[in-house]
Amino acid sequence: MRGNPVRGAGYLGRGLAMLPQPGIRSFVLVPLLINILLFGGAIWLLMSQFGNWIDYLMQAWLPDWQWLDFLRYILWPLFALLVLVVVYYSFSIVANFIAAPFNGFLAEKVERQLRGDPLGNEGWAEVIKMVPRALHRELAKLLYYLPRVLLLLVLSFIPVINLAMPVVWFLFGAWMMAIQYCDYPMDNNKVSFANMKGLLKSHRFTAVGFGSLVQFGMLIPLLNLIIMPAAVVGATIYWVEEYAGDHGDERLVSVGRIANR
Repeated sequence: MRGNPVRGAGYLGRGLAMLPQPGIRSFVLVPLLINILLFGGAIWLLMSQFGNWIDYLMQAWLPDWQWLDFLRYILWPLFALLVLVVVYYSFSIVANFIAAPFNGFLAEKVERQLRGDPLGNEGWAEVIKMVPRALHRELAKLLYYLPRVLLLLVLSFIPVINLAMPVVWFLFGAWMMAIQYCDYPMDNNKVSFANMKGLLKSHRFTAVGFGSLVQFGMLIPLLNLIIMPAAVVGATIYWVEEYAGDHGDERLVSVGRIANR
């Protein structure tokens, strides 16, 4: 595998630094508000229902036999992890679907600024035009994600194998974060979903470095509220410097096809 994880992580830092720029910050507002509302709702839901869900899972999975009480100490952390994963990824999926057109719009404006093109005065009409394409692309990501996360959930309950699952979950999450956010600028440039995955695979360490820092940022209170727009901006810088800046469109498609085999 090729790439540089440190360089990949650096793109998120550059995305964060670019958010306050006058030409960018006005396009950050809607993704930021979506993130605040949905993840605020997720935190409220966990705080109010977490104990009830754990109790329900314990009662559903464990028979009421006293001699099996020791299993509660083993299964409780697994059930807690399951609840956290399901709530976190469920709200992430909803947030990404709602924010997709705005994130695509933000990625376009960032790319135009990086290339020195005038931003223009396009507004809601352009965002509305992006909705069908953006939702179709989010569906493609969801169909890619769901079977893999279900497989990982099953493996997490298998003894011995589950010892390695925290690392596997982390790497899978990093890869999905790279796919999620790098897709916006690539979709704007008409790179297909299959070719987008291939391009990221061709420098997988860079992609995983970027996605890893996005994951860490999402775990830090307050910082996680601005991670979505920062990741979109960082992914757009990543696209321009790693791919679009050095390759023509035909070369990009060719590289993607070769890497995706």
